[in-house]
Amino acid sequence: MVLDLFLYFISYNFILHKQILDLGFVAISPHITAFIISFCITFPLGFLLAKYITFSQSDLRGHIQLFRYGVTVFMCILLNYVFLKLFVEQFHWYPTISKAVATVIIAIYSYLSQKHYTFRQAAKG
Repeated sequence: MVLDLFLYFISYNFILHKQILDLGFVAISPHITAFIISFCITFPLGFLLAKYITFSQSDLRGHIQLFRYGVTVFMCILLNYVFLKLFVEQFHWYPTISKAVATVIIAIYSYLSQKHYTFRQAAKG
């Protein structure tokens, strides 16, 4: 989570210089582009940390965990997008603060979904 916020801040302020990324066929706002940049780094790292450190007791097969992790992360992406659009464009909050608030909300959702869906343990019986 800290790495995600750090990468977002660096991307937004120093890589993108708070400017829209114009790809010719689409223009992406800097707060969304910064989110995409940080996501590309934190997705694989997050899966490995969750699999081998946080939820190492899970007995599900790795490819099932990865698929479920992808589904959960996809939901987190949608939530991130919605929260960033809402906080930055509607509430006019500073993007890094918006990202921090969104991250806290999504971290709670993510932990619960990872624990009870992605890396759950088989019922003992």
